[in-house]
Amino acid sequence: MPGSGTMRVLLVHNCYQQPGGEDMVFASEASLLAAHGHAVQQLVFDNDAIAPHRSALGSARLAGATVWSPQGYGAVRNAIRAFRPDLVHFHNTFPLISPAGYYAARAERVPVVQTLHNFRLLCANGLFYRDGHICEDCLGKAVPLPGIVHACYRDSRAASGAVVTMQTVHRALGSWTRMVDRYIALGKFARQTFIAGGLPAHKVAIKPNFVPESPVGDGQGGYVLFVGRLSAEKGIRTLLRAWERLEGTIPLRIAGDGPLAGEVADAVRQVPGIEWLGRLPPAAVTTAMQGAALLIFPSEWYEGLPRTILESFVVGTPVVAANVGAMGEIIHDGETGRHFQRGDPVDLARVVADAFAHPEQLARMRACARAEFDLRYTADENHRQLMEIYAQAMKARRDTAARMP
Repeated sequence: MPGSGTMRVLLVHNCYQQPGGEDMVFASEASLLAAHGHAVQQLVFDNDAIAPHRSALGSARLAGATVWSPQGYGAVRNAIRAFRPDLVHFHNTFPLISPAGYYAARAERVPVVQTLHNFRLLCANGLFYRDGHICEDCLGKAVPLPGIVHACYRDSRAASGAVVTMQTVHRALGSWTRMVDRYIALGKFARQTFIAGGLPAHKVAIKPNFVPESPVGDGQGGYVLFVGRLSAEKGIRTLLRAWERLEGTIPLRIAGDGPLAGEVADAVRQVPGIEWLGRLPPAAVTTAMQGAALLIFPSEWYEGLPRTILESFVVGTPVVAANVGAMGEIIHDGETGRHFQRGDPVDLARVVADAFAHPEQLARMRACARAEFDLRYTADENHRQLMEIYAQAMKARRDTAARMP
């Protein structure tokens, strides 16, 4: 049984078919809570349960469940009754749980916390990014029709319509404002964006992600490293064009896979200095980061709080990133890394070349990157912040209950 000051926490998550950062955060926070003596129960839905070749009827049922999932409602309510948690913490409810999970918790009079890993409540694809550029056409709209017009979710107007219907119905019902006691935004930029989209400011707290401790590297490998999905929104094309300009003067190693893998393979053959490592296991990623002089994070959408950047900070490797969204907030230019203009390969090449031309500044930035991790992104600091948010959610639920007849 948990000891004094500990809690019973039900963690709820809908996993993705391709594991990503949200799944890793969910697992990490579950382990963090258990390590601090809390009783933790996980309720996990998996998108692998969605048949790849659904019938029209099956697709219609999935669209309906995106708005309100009876299975999600029942599973959450049954889990609460069996486990009797002090609090339910949702990470992702899309698409199999749906906001019905919040109503299940409210029916059992249990406080609700929701981590905002992406912008799905406000944007059909969750990215505020389409057709190669940032798009906020749906921000603040009661009925975000541009998401359907532009087929923002899976390039399908029908699928996008299901997401927009979910957003519209639950905005009208007040689900976002009434059913969740505390939201967790990953940074100031995300918090401001969600408030602009209609979430109550007093309910949106800030807590970044965290990563485990790792030994600091020496950065003496003489190369620059990219780690991530090889896709347009991650800035891969900008990265490759920048290395065309550098003409092999600075080695680049690319770790990852994705839809633009073919373009990366072509660049390896045509542009000197580029090496493609493919998808690496976590231990190999850490080793590569420890030896890198810089991590390049050229992502062109807002992001949340990328674990890749925190993993770089923990080993003392500075990060070069586009000055947009969260990256402009968590990377301090000239201290923990460098900024460049989003989508500008000329500026990226200039910034990287300048960093390599000033090794003494690189050494200072290495120390600052690790110091930033120690200050903001350790497991103990994350647990402290999480407990504070949980306490706020529980107080809010008690105050709401006291006002009810």
